[in-house]
Amino acid sequence: MKALVARGYGGVELLELTDVPVLVPGPGQIQVRIAAAGLNPADLRLVSGVFREAAPLTFPHVLRGDFAGTVTRTGEGVERFAPGDEIFGFGLVRSAGSMASVAAMPPSFTTGTMAEYALFEADTPALAHLPAGLAAGQAAALPTAALTALPLLRAWDFTAGTKVLVIGAAGGVGGAVVPLLAARGVHVIATAIPADEGYVRGLGAAEVIDYRSVEVTDETLRRHPEGVDALVNLALPGTSLPAAARAVRPGGRLLNIAFPGPGPDSGFETVYTKARPGDLEEVGALAVKGVLPDTVTRRYDLDEGVRAYTDLAHEHVRGKLLVTVSAG
Repeated sequence: MKALVARGYGGVELLELTDVPVLVPGPGQIQVRIAAAGLNPADLRLVSGVFREAAPLTFPHVLRGDFAGTVTRTGEGVERFAPGDEIFGFGLVRSAGSMASVAAMPPSFTTGTMAEYALFEADTPALAHLPAGLAAGQAAALPTAALTALPLLRAWDFTAGTKVLVIGAAGGVGGAVVPLLAARGVHVIATAIPADEGYVRGLGAAEVIDYRSVEVTDETLRRHPEGVDALVNLALPGTSLPAAARAVRPGGRLLNIAFPGPGPDSGFETVYTKARPGDLEEVGALAVKGVLPDTVTRRYDLDEGVRAYTDLAHEHVRGKLLVTVSAG
């Protein structure tokens, strides 16, 4: 089968499309024919080597990502899924160990989703049946973004009328965070370039700050002298966050998902992607209702997978990038 692999630790220059064996599911596993796979920056961080001690890779390494597809075979003991079931979700490489356990319990492992077929552990909340009315392409872009947004919203009481500054609103996770906050009646102040203003307002942002033309903290305080109730950082590195925290009123909340995160004394709480039982089903239902919109802005074939990751690494990306996979 065709698969997008990394030949070793490094950048996108070490990615290539090649042929790898189709694997047979073992006990508790399912084989899935991948219909579409969503890209995440974490995919590239993993192959860069920054996590090589915590999650060492074996090469050639098939890139992972969010996915949607059809179950083709099941291993011994699998009752939750059957051949022909359409599903979506995410998985991490088995060597991720504790990282996968944080993301879901039982943990979610995969042989890599940037391929025509992939194996997954069946018994994990990071997989779910694809609900009727949800297209595979949209579903494949949802898991990491939405399963990061849900823990963020659970980390504080975001009630109607709350003022929240969202830094990096036009990115992949912003496409879930902003509409979920807006659905609660939160007044979202989003940072974005002018070309993305219409997009983030469409997600539900009430105000937009062009971070390239003004200093965001100063501009936020100019508009809201008392400060905002919370800051949700989806983009800035940890070293930049202490200055941004000035925009938050005393007693407000500081939440972060970006890597590298802030130090332990920064006042920020770093929130990680997490799939609890029922979360992915909730995500699918919210997407069907239109609360979570389709944020895919660029689509590629699997043959264009290297270009997709090159664009992710080197270009300004709005929303989500998606690779459509045609199984042989």
